[in-house]
Amino acid sequence: MHRKHFISGLAVLFTVSSVAVYGQTAKSQWVYPDSKGKLAYKKTERGDRIMDYSFAGYMGGGTIIPSPSVKITVSPIDGDNGAAIQKAIEQLAATEPVNGFRGTVLLTPGVYNCETPININASGIVLRGSGSAETGGTILKMTGKPHVCVIVKGAVKTSNEGKTTMIADAYVPVGSISFTVADASDWKAGDIIRVSKPVSDAWVKFMGMDSLVRDGKKQTWVTGDIPSDRVIQKIEKNRITVDVPLNDSYDTQFGAITVQKINSIGQLSQIGIENFRIVCPPQSVTINDPHYRAFTMDGISDGWARNIEIINTVNSISINGKRITVDHVNIYHEVPTLGAAKPADLNGSGPQILFNKCNITGDNVFFLATGAKVSGPIVLLNCVFKGNGWIQPHQRWATGLLVDNCEVPDGGIDFMNRGSMGSGHGWAIGWAVAWNSTAKSYLNQQPPGAANWVIGSTGEQTKKAMPFSTLPLLPEGWYDSHGIRVMPSSLYLAQLEERLGKAALKNIGY
Repeated sequence: MHRKHFISGLAVLFTVSSVAVYGQTAKSQWVYPDSKGKLAYKKTERGDRIMDYSFAGYMGGGTIIPSPSVKITVSPIDGDNGAAIQKAIEQLAATEPVNGFRGTVLLTPGVYNCETPININASGIVLRGSGSAETGGTILKMTGKPHVCVIVKGAVKTSNEGKTTMIADAYVPVGSISFTVADASDWKAGDIIRVSKPVSDAWVKFMGMDSLVRDGKKQTWVTGDIPSDRVIQKIEKNRITVDVPLNDSYDTQFGAITVQKINSIGQLSQIGIENFRIVCPPQSVTINDPHYRAFTMDGISDGWARNIEIINTVNSISINGKRITVDHVNIYHEVPTLGAAKPADLNGSGPQILFNKCNITGDNVFFLATGAKVSGPIVLLNCVFKGNGWIQPHQRWATGLLVDNCEVPDGGIDFMNRGSMGSGHGWAIGWAVAWNSTAKSYLNQQPPGAANWVIGSTGEQTKKAMPFSTLPLLPEGWYDSHGIRVMPSSLYLAQLEERLGKAALKNIGY
């Protein structure tokens, strides 16, 4: 397919495929509108439920992405343009922010050859092009040695403050917004706390991850605690209410769950990149070969990337920040990557990330993957991924993924135990949901003591053992109303509207 037809083709695909499955709807047993139109949630015997994913996205969801005024304008020159763009960003970084923003660097239409990465290391800066079209837009053309086109990176340092306490509840279910601690006397509303799930020998054995072996060598699944950071909203005696529901369960039979007040410095905020095209030569490479990448966001809270076309990058986007929206970002590969180990076009490895209306066309890729010990929520909403690839959380116990109204017509959606693949990736995901999505196939497996759900979705159900084995087949996660869509049509949008009202939907383009 020619590049200029890429987006229009995807739009047709999304419209036609959506119409095909909208003709019939059913009621999910796990989330459904009650008699008053409010969302009702079924719970497991231990109180676990599908979490509220609506906190994903810029500013925690439902907030208009701003458009700060232009302060510096850059036009293309012959040769390398990287230094000129970097100089403009650094000039803006030297100014004082107003209401959190320093302003926008605007790139006029044209082709900008860039031999080195463009770095944004200060808060309140937007890098804006003049459009992402192949003709008449702003094109960042990567030249020179393989590199990342745009790097947004803060130097975050986190320290513990005050004494450590423990969760006093024997079990805290996933989706909980509150819990009891042994002593909350040192805390107040607004404090940031870190809830740490211990990776004890008992829990690793319970998860069946104590005997991973590859090529005759023992593999280590997870080490250290698994942290989740929250902001205290309310304290009643020793009962803590936090800002975002917990996306994992906490069982004290596997070790004490510690809670510690923390302080972080060096995190960037209010940064956006938008309205341009990133191109590089076709890359028929393995993931171990040098390759061009599109952009990364790390050490940042409250940012966005939107209206960006990306051609031929590998391991294209990596998001490790918090409260990030990636909106209308499209990736197209002219050639497939090589090798059994596949790159990830979207790496969602931070909390409260929303990928909205993103499209990918390419073969031999993970459309979305997650890193180790990732704490969501992470949401894929109305995305279309074409080609031989997978939405597949990748390694070492990520939690809280929602795949909502997504299309993977040629590939799969896998919530799975990756066993000794990689370096002992093991159980890659828990508490994940595919909602009203379509795929060629699903591999939905049930982790011990946790759940994964495929609800209102269409595609072949598959069963497999752990990788490199044929038996036993691993237990399946929940399939609910398979092949028939359920209401609400979008879980994320319904949860967002219920929490913040209809204006929140309009704010994000719905």
